[in-house]
Amino acid sequence: MYKRLLLTLTCALVASAHIGSPDIFLEGRAGPYPLFVTIRPPQVIPGIAEVDIRVRSTGIKEVRIVPTPIKGPGAKFAPTPDIATPSKDDPQFFTGGLWMMTSGSWEVRVTVEGAQGSGQLDVPVPALASQTEKMTTGLASVLGVLALILIIGGISIAGAAAREADLDPGVQPAASRRNKAWVFMSVTAGLLAAILHFGNKWWTSEENNYSRIIYKPLQMKAELASTGTLRLQLKDPGWLPRAIDDFVPDHGHLMHLYVIRLPEMERVWHLHPEMTGSGIFTHQLPPMPAGKYGLYGDVVHESGLPETLTTDIDLPEIAGKPVTGDDAAATGTPLSHGDVAAATAALPDGARMVWVRDAAPFTARRPQPFHFRVETADGKPAGDMELYMGMQGHAAFVKRDRSVFAHVHPTGSVPMAALSIAQSQADPHAGHDMSQLKLPPEVSFPYGFPSPGDYRIFVQIKRAGEVQTAFFDAKVQ
Repeated sequence: MYKRLLLTLTCALVASAHIGSPDIFLEGRAGPYPLFVTIRPPQVIPGIAEVDIRVRSTGIKEVRIVPTPIKGPGAKFAPTPDIATPSKDDPQFFTGGLWMMTSGSWEVRVTVEGAQGSGQLDVPVPALASQTEKMTTGLASVLGVLALILIIGGISIAGAAAREADLDPGVQPAASRRNKAWVFMSVTAGLLAAILHFGNKWWTSEENNYSRIIYKPLQMKAELASTGTLRLQLKDPGWLPRAIDDFVPDHGHLMHLYVIRLPEMERVWHLHPEMTGSGIFTHQLPPMPAGKYGLYGDVVHESGLPETLTTDIDLPEIAGKPVTGDDAAATGTPLSHGDVAAATAALPDGARMVWVRDAAPFTARRPQPFHFRVETADGKPAGDMELYMGMQGHAAFVKRDRSVFAHVHPTGSVPMAALSIAQSQADPHAGHDMSQLKLPPEVSFPYGFPSPGDYRIFVQIKRAGEVQTAFFDAKVQ
């Protein structure tokens, strides 16, 4: 009972539209100022989010940050902004901390004042407590012993007060006083026991109330129909009020589904099931070999809350039709033959993708750009790059033990649908429209590995009407 009474304030991890990758990364513009924003959501709700901002221009006078709900009245009445603190060593780097008071979809408004005037960037942040972390056994034992000492001390003090409080020094208490002391000690013990009992009930009630806001992702059940159709059934496990059919299009699709063959991750599909009923998505599968597959489905609610749903399925050999449209399929090197030192990956038409990186080892929780260059078979820059669903490319970072999955764009880890809800403009690609420009043979993704381990990276680009996928591996210290 002592351990339960002496639990620390509930500590929570924060979920996002990824699995095991809670930090937010966004490259965007606050007016004329290009920014690279990293937000580490709070571990406790209410809690403080850590905000790092790199302004990629000079002449910056001040950077202000403020949190607001992404929608509703609270979005219109923001509190007084905090002033981000500039680094003493780097005048373009600013940091700050912001309170997020409730679970749900938030945004951090970043305002930059400088020589070129003022600009604002709104960064969506899902702040969701996802698990509790109880006090360690050692600390609970120590505090339990101290509590026991206090209880025994309190009972002893009550007895001594009744027995000896008004006696002169050296006078022995009479038998009546000793009996009175036992009565007082018994009453005190009863009162303390009652306090412990009702305190434990109060703590249990508070714990149960808090458990209601512990994030529980939508559950997804996968089934295969005899026609080769994949059927995904979504179910709410009983979190805060949340619909299973209020999704908004992200890059023109309600769901982005990555299908990865296990355990070697040598085959990957990027599919886009259609919603055919409330919480039901279906998709006619392309040709696929028999095996076990991991499914990762990205959706965005109309509130701006993104979620990644995951499940596994065992499939027989599928004799479907080849992928078309925005769907993509690719085959690469099995994980057991992967090379974390390799910086070049072959593409289907003989071209190659080069991972432009230095020799420094990767470190967990260090944000950085992941830069890739596309070359033709003769080593020349590719001149036929096209937008893939409105972006220069898409990347999926998957940890080998599958504890991490993150779908990242050149703008960062924020889904464009959530960004469009946070931003005042109607077009989620405003400021990033390159449809009328000749695309460079390069693509970059801002991201930071959340934990040490081995990762596989799937990088997808589009060339001459064909979606191509490159496979890379990384070891993170």
